[in-house]
Amino acid sequence: MALFDENVTLTPAPRRRMSRSALVGVWALAVAMVVLLVLTFLPTAYVIQRPGPVYNTLGTATSSDGKEVPLISVDGAESYPTAGALDLLTVQVVGNRERTPNWVELATAWFDPTKAVLPIDAVFPADQTTEERSAESSAMMVDSQKEATAAALTELGYDVVPQLTVHSFTKDSAAADVLKEGDVILAADGTTVTSGDQLRDIINAGEGAPVSLTISRDGGAMNVSVTPRKGKVDGETKWLLGITLLNDFSFPIDVTIQLNNVGGPSAGMMFALGIIDTLTPGELNGGQNVAGTGTISADGTVGPIGGIQQKLWGAVGAGADYFLAPASNCDEVVGHVPPGLRVFSVETLDDSLAVLSAIRDKGDLDALPTCTADGPTGATGS
Repeated sequence: MALFDENVTLTPAPRRRMSRSALVGVWALAVAMVVLLVLTFLPTAYVIQRPGPVYNTLGTATSSDGKEVPLISVDGAESYPTAGALDLLTVQVVGNRERTPNWVELATAWFDPTKAVLPIDAVFPADQTTEERSAESSAMMVDSQKEATAAALTELGYDVVPQLTVHSFTKDSAAADVLKEGDVILAADGTTVTSGDQLRDIINAGEGAPVSLTISRDGGAMNVSVTPRKGKVDGETKWLLGITLLNDFSFPIDVTIQLNNVGGPSAGMMFALGIIDTLTPGELNGGQNVAGTGTISADGTVGPIGGIQQKLWGAVGAGADYFLAPASNCDEVVGHVPPGLRVFSVETLDDSLAVLSAIRDKGDLDALPTCTADGPTGATGS
């Protein structure tokens, strides 16, 4: 049998020409790939907000030296065992001014109900550096912990004394050469002050006149004078001392909140509930998994927060069955509650305690306020 015959000429089969439709398809695919490549590297003016870590205020956290410690601990009073969870929620921001998400990432996030696409200026103000934003966020967290401790201890009948402490100075501060960080402002023009709003009212009433301040420094009282300067606050011209204040307090017992790498004021309400549960017998939540969010002031007022839709999804991811939402955030809650999560609307610390009491005692949850299209109401839940 011959395997090769030199007298036989083989003619290759003719190539099939690509049809017009196939050619158009190839070019369309090539163009799409080029566009996709361009969009991957083209800068944007947006960031992505998504659910962040969840922390159980009744559990543990990692300290700065890497050890697991109670998130809330108390010295000077008896503490009690707890169960279940009182979760505080966080959000994470993907992107910053140095590196924004690309258009492909934004498109993906746009159709993901757990995420939000926000203008970068809404998260990273153009006139604020990353370091300044981080410092401000850390200061708000410290302030939040103190306000939460004051609200919780006041609720439990402890005597809490408010103090107004100088935290830092703004650029071109009028008080930088007079006051020091850590100074406690006791009075302004002879009037005792316990809040930043009260101090600002006294300063602006003087219309630029020097303000006499009574302060406590290193355990001793002294009087100083500061001449305020004009500045812009939320677009309005005000007389300013150029200082950042913290609402501080003198507490009868020591409450330590251990939470690193988390900033902002939105955990305040859950801190307060965690402190109360730690300092009282029994289980405040009936051993259930409850999540929530909201700022809190020393008088127990619960305030609005950002990123509540992402926090709702974060609660579901952590296994929570119930969610405490600030009443002032209800318009953002309606229509965005994940399946399986029941949301209650709260305006005060007492409202939150009432919800936990109903959960613990198997009370009538339908009678509690929730969020509807008409605002907070005592309807049948979310």
